[in-house]
Amino acid sequence: MRRMGGSAASIDNPAQAPVPGRDWQTLGRLVPYLLQYKWRVLAALAFVLCAKLANVGIPILLKHLVDALSIQPGDAVAVLVVPMGLLLAYGLLRLSTSLFTELRELVFAKATQGAARTIALHTFQHLHGLSLRFHLERQTGGMTRDIERGVKGVESLISYSLYSILPTFVEVALVLGILAVKFDAWFFWITVVALVLYITFTVTMTEWRTRFRREANVADSAAHTKAIDSLLNYETVKYFNNEDFEARRYDENLEKLRRARLKSQTSLSLLNSGQQLIIATALVVMLWRATQGVVDGRLTLGDLVMINAFMIQLYIPLNFLGAIYREIKQSLTDLDRMFTLMDKEREVADQPAAQPLRCDAPPTIRFDGVRFGYEPAREILHGVSFDIPAGKTVAVVGPSGSGKSTLARLLFRFYDVQEGRITINGQDIREVTQASLRQAIGIVPQDTVLFNDTVEYNIAYGRPGATRADVEAAARAAHIHDFIAATPKGYDTMVGERGLKLSGGEKQRVAIARTLLKNPPILIFDEATSALDSANERAIQRELRSAAQFKTALVIAHRLSTVVDAHEILVMDAGRIQERGTHAQLLALGGQYARMWTLQRESRTDEVTATAQEGL
Repeated sequence: MRRMGGSAASIDNPAQAPVPGRDWQTLGRLVPYLLQYKWRVLAALAFVLCAKLANVGIPILLKHLVDALSIQPGDAVAVLVVPMGLLLAYGLLRLSTSLFTELRELVFAKATQGAARTIALHTFQHLHGLSLRFHLERQTGGMTRDIERGVKGVESLISYSLYSILPTFVEVALVLGILAVKFDAWFFWITVVALVLYITFTVTMTEWRTRFRREANVADSAAHTKAIDSLLNYETVKYFNNEDFEARRYDENLEKLRRARLKSQTSLSLLNSGQQLIIATALVVMLWRATQGVVDGRLTLGDLVMINAFMIQLYIPLNFLGAIYREIKQSLTDLDRMFTLMDKEREVADQPAAQPLRCDAPPTIRFDGVRFGYEPAREILHGVSFDIPAGKTVAVVGPSGSGKSTLARLLFRFYDVQEGRITINGQDIREVTQASLRQAIGIVPQDTVLFNDTVEYNIAYGRPGATRADVEAAARAAHIHDFIAATPKGYDTMVGERGLKLSGGEKQRVAIARTLLKNPPILIFDEATSALDSANERAIQRELRSAAQFKTALVIAHRLSTVVDAHEILVMDAGRIQERGTHAQLLALGGQYARMWTLQRESRTDEVTATAQEGL
C-alpha cells in the first residue's frame, strides 16, 4: 500500500503550473555550472559582439557600394578601384561574420556539454542518495523523461540564449543606434514601435500556448510511464492476457498527446501569421519613408538599400523569436523539473559530524527499544529490543507482516527509527556515514533483481574490480558455477531485464554469490533460500552457515528448518517479539514457534507423500 501513496503524484506530475519568477530562479541555478568555464563564456560573448559588428557593417558597405556606382564614367580608375575595394571589404565582412560565429560555437561547446554533463551527474547521484520511500513511490518512466528532457534543456537553453537571443538584441541595439544617429527620428521610432509590438505579441501568444505544451508533456510522460511499466511487467501482462488492455491504456495517453499537439500547432499558425503582419507593416512604412527621402534628395539610393538591408537582417532572426522563446520557456520548464528532482530532500542523510563505522572484526549489533512505522498512523515495530553478539547468528521468524524485513531495512538505514536506536559496536548507526555502514553489510534479499548484463557483471557487482577467479570462487560457494559453465557463453551469458532469463533459484544463487564475494563482517539473509529446491537449499544452507561462521548474521526466514542452528531465534508477531531462545528451547516452550514447527513439518510430510504417489 505504501507504493500507492499520494505523494507520487507530486513527484511525477509535469502539469503543475509554473511559479512566477521561477524561470529566473532556474537560470540562477544554471549560472554556477557555466561559471566553471568563465573564460570560455567571456570569449564566446566577445565573438558574438565581433560577429554582429561585422554583420551590421555589411549594409553600410552596400550603401557605399551603391553610392560609388554613381561615379562619372570618365573616371575609369575610380570605377575600377573603389567598387573593387568595397566588394573585397564586403566579402571579408561576410567571411568574418561566419568565422566569428563558428569560433563562438567552437569555444562554447565545451562549456555547454560540460554543464549538461555535470547537472546530469549531480541529478543521478542525488537520486541514488534519496530514501527508499522516494524510490518506492516514484514512477520510473516519468522520472527518466524528466531527466532526459532536463539534460536536453540545458543544451537548448544555452544554445538559444547565446546563439539566438543575445546576438539578436546586440544587433537590434547597433541598428537602432545607427538609425538614430544617421537618419531622422522617424526611422528610429518606427523600428522601436514595430519591435515592441512584435515582442509583446510573441511573448503573449507564447505564454498562452505554453499550457498546450504542458498538456503534451503530461500525456507524453504518462504514456512513457505506462509503456515502461507494462514492458517491465511483461510476464504479468501475458499471465492475465491483458495485451489489449495495456494497449488501450497507452492509446488513451497517445490520444491526449495528439490533441494537445494539434492545439499547439493551430496556435503556432496564429502566432506566425501575426508576426508576419507586424513585420510586413513595419517594412512597408520604413521603405515608404526611405523612398520619400530619396525623392526629396535627403537620402541617397545607398541609404535606401542600407535601410532595407538593415530591416531584412533584423527581422529574419526576429521571425524565429516565437519559436525560440517557446523553446527557451520549455527548456526552462524541463530544467526546472530536473532541478525539482535535485531539490527532493534526503529523508536519510549523514549528520555533519558523521564518522566512519568502526568495524574491523565481527561486531555486536543491538536493537534498543526500536519503534518505527512507514506511515505515522500505522506503527510497524513496537519497542523491539534484542542483541546479535559478535560472530553469532540471530534468526527472526514469524508470519508475513510481522515486521521481519523491516528490521533489515532499518539496519541498512534505508529508514531512520522514530524511537530507540540501533547500534553497531556501540555506535548509533545514525551517527556514522551511510557509505561505511553499507560497506560493512552484505544482504541476500528475498526479491533478487539483477542488472541487464552478464552473469559475471552481476556477481562482480559485490566487489567491483574483482577478478574472474574471485567471481568463479564465489559462484562455486553459491553452487551456481556448474550451471554457468554449462551455458554456451558461460560467465558472459546475459541475464536479461531484471534477470528474467534466469529462474528464481538461479537469481537467488547469483545474489548469494554476489554477497559472498563482497565478504562483509555483517550478513543479512532475507529469505535467502526461499526460491530454491530442497536439495539445493540444504547445500546452500551449509555454505551460508560456513560463510556466517565468523560473521555477525541476521537471518529472516519463513521456513523454520533454515534457522534451527541459529544461536538465538526471535519469534515476531504484529511488530513485537513474542518468544526468543534456541530451537530446542522454543520447542520445549510449546508456544507459537512450536505450533509453526509442527504445521511446517506436517505440510512438508504431505508434500513428500503427494510426490511419492505421483511417482507411482
